Amino acid sequence: MSKPAVVIDPHFRSMGEIFSTADRQRLTEVVDVVWGRDEPMPVELAREALADARAVVCSGWRYGPVPTNVRAILDVSGAFPADLDYRACFTQGTRVLSAAPAFGPQVAEMALALALAVSRQVVDGDSALRAGTEKWLHAGNTGTFQLFDQPVGLIGYGSIARNLRELLRPFGCPISVYDPWLADGYLRSQGVSPVALPELLSSSRVIFVLASPTMENGALLSREMLEQIDSNSVLILISRAHVVDFDALTELLMARRFRAGIDVFPAEPLPADHPIRSAPGTVLSAHRAGSIQEALWEIGRMVVDDLEAVALDLPPQRLQQAQPELINRLVRYR
Repeated sequence: MSKPAVVIDPHFRSMGEIFSTADRQRLTEVVDVVWGRDEPMPVELAREALADARAVVCSGWRYGPVPTNVRAILDVSGAFPADLDYRACFTQGTRVLSAAPAFGPQVAEMALALALAVSRQVVDGDSALRAGTEKWLHAGNTGTFQLFDQPVGLIGYGSIARNLRELLRPFGCPISVYDPWLADGYLRSQGVSPVALPELLSSSRVIFVLASPTMENGALLSREMLEQIDSNSVLILISRAHVVDFDALTELLMARRFRAGIDVFPAEPLPADHPIRSAPGTVLSAHRAGSIQEALWEIGRMVVDDLEAVALDLPPQRLQQAQPELINRLVRYR
């Protein structure tokens, strides 16, 4: 049986970044690779190739109308592609898939690391010891707390949150969730408690901001909402700064209103003079949660797994599928 043609045009990502040697070999065994290079495929050449392709692997959509023969679009950027006619895709049965689930484990791991670093004041303790101003034993633990049995709140319950829930399991934390895109019954079936956002903010010792950016949640965590966080609590911002009033967050952290761990910022790279750089009780990370090489290879593994299904006219199972009810409510970055 002949292999289906698939356009592989992952730029801005490189082939080696997302495909391990083993998965690149699997890729050539499953499909007839068209292009498969690090540099971007010329648009006219790509449009010609798509006329005979079963699927396309890309980082964003720049090829114009989607031919009806294309059964799947697999975006490896980590988001759903902008500039794509989703209505046409749904009508003609073209599945649109995002590699977002590949980032779940590594980002969840970083979220947990930040929570522990902030709650146990690991960075402050290290800095004090290096400066010769450390306090030992009990005196050095003033204001710290352990994560075990602490109430945790998750804002958003997608792939990152589901991975984080498993990492939190040994700590025995009761978990509350605010996610208006999921029904309460589903959340309860996951072993978490659905709550309103104000309740989550006021009752959680550790709050993880995990929500994807949507047309509806810009600055969801307004100054009014942020002020409901208890002074002994920790906020972990790990998804997108879009969800938070970052100016208000910065002011509250500078005033020691609560503590935080932050991996994402409104402008990246972060301006050198941004006041958040000197916020006390805050651990900062330069958007490093989702860029570990062995974890990036999970993108390629999932892509090849789903291309195997597409080649057999079976539904893909590994990547996240665009949902007609929700896709136009997401903020899609170019």
